[in-house]
Amino acid sequence: MADSKLSAVVLVGGGSSRIGRHKATLPLGGTTLIERLVAELRRAFTDIVVVAAPESFAEALPALDATVIRDEVPFAGPAQALLLGLRSVSHDAAFACACDLPMLNADLAAWLGSLLEERNDAVIPVVDGCLQVLHAVYRKRCAIVLERMLARGGRSLGGLVPLLDVRSIGEEELRRLDPELRSFFNLNTREDYAAALRLIDFGAK
Repeated sequence: MADSKLSAVVLVGGGSSRIGRHKATLPLGGTTLIERLVAELRRAFTDIVVVAAPESFAEALPALDATVIRDEVPFAGPAQALLLGLRSVSHDAAFACACDLPMLNADLAAWLGSLLEERNDAVIPVVDGCLQVLHAVYRKRCAIVLERMLARGGRSLGGLVPLLDVRSIGEEELRRLDPELRSFFNLNTREDYAAALRLIDFGAK
């Protein structure tokens, strides 16, 4: 069932030099990666915002069941894209992710949102000892902190974390819904893409 109190933000960004084409438009399971991702998120979210690069700097996206907004500046980075996304969502908090997660689990994403307490600005998973800042939930008020950080020249989402009240979620808790943590598998190389195709062929989520 879709969560009416939580939005979703997908950051599409620029191209992918290591794969050779934009990750979002990679063919995957009879559709494109971005269409697959949006369809999965639609199972749990009524409000989905896709933040993409200006049309003149990116491959054309397929028609999506989501609101698509364009960054004013190409390749401005994920912090700027998240700022635009949080400003555009309908609800008080949003699950934010990159577009290169072929095995994203919408139920896990919604569950992360349910862990957000009133005092928390964000809920961020920790996998392999690293905060997964692009598989996390942020309150809309984080946009104010992001804007200030960017004004000071900060561009890394990692730099945002110390400025927020963050609830971190470890692997033991995450594995209750995603035993193999496939939701966090992202496409960085051609080898990753090949692995994703194999998983989908075998019917994995």
